[in-house]
Amino acid sequence: MRRGLSVALAAALTLAGCDRLTAPLNDAVFEARVRAYLLEHPEVLEEAVTRLNQRRQAEAGRQRTVALAAQRQALERDPRDFVANPNGRVTLTQFYDYRCPHCITAAPDVLALIRGDPDLRVVFKELPVFGGASDRAARLALAVRRGGGDSLALYQDLTGARPLDDAAIDRLAARYGVDAAALNAADPVTAEHLDAVKQVADALGIDGTPTFVIGDRVIPGADFEAVRSAITEARA
Repeated sequence: MRRGLSVALAAALTLAGCDRLTAPLNDAVFEARVRAYLLEHPEVLEEAVTRLNQRRQAEAGRQRTVALAAQRQALERDPRDFVANPNGRVTLTQFYDYRCPHCITAAPDVLALIRGDPDLRVVFKELPVFGGASDRAARLALAVRRGGGDSLALYQDLTGARPLDDAAIDRLAARYGVDAAALNAADPVTAEHLDAVKQVADALGIDGTPTFVIGDRVIPGADFEAVRSAITEARA
């Protein structure tokens, strides 16, 4: 906001003919003229701040595009991640936490996309931002993935568990043939994988779940209208 006001003041000075380089004024006179001009034309402030915000958003978009290009392989092609419809031509990546309320809300839509569009390749990125049981759930998912189990069914079970606590995770571990006790401490392989996911998320400025990435679009939250629009654009 302070930078926006500075831009506005510079514009106001130019428009008001108060360029100090060509017409030096003492501070009191200078400030009085600026104040008078801004009171007379307050829309200048709003216009300047709006333009500044637009420039910042454009720059943020450019930086994110560069970051996406640098992270594309880790984002979409990490062989450690579970991928649904692996032969699909369009890739959608999801960062999520099994205990995130919005991720739970989004899960049926994610599953519907996968089942209804075999050409949509969906990459699952475990990002347990809530800690505790979320960490154990992520470890369970990665253990099932490494063991060749049904990761999509487990995703549905974990996002559908009410509540998803340690007891529920232990029951699911038993169902999927994983030693529940082994989930209490991350093994080096799992820890390295989860850390790699976090590094990708940090590089892309992702700090919340769910977040979806498709092409050069990063979509925060369970905005499936935006997700479907992005899929259509990517396919086109």
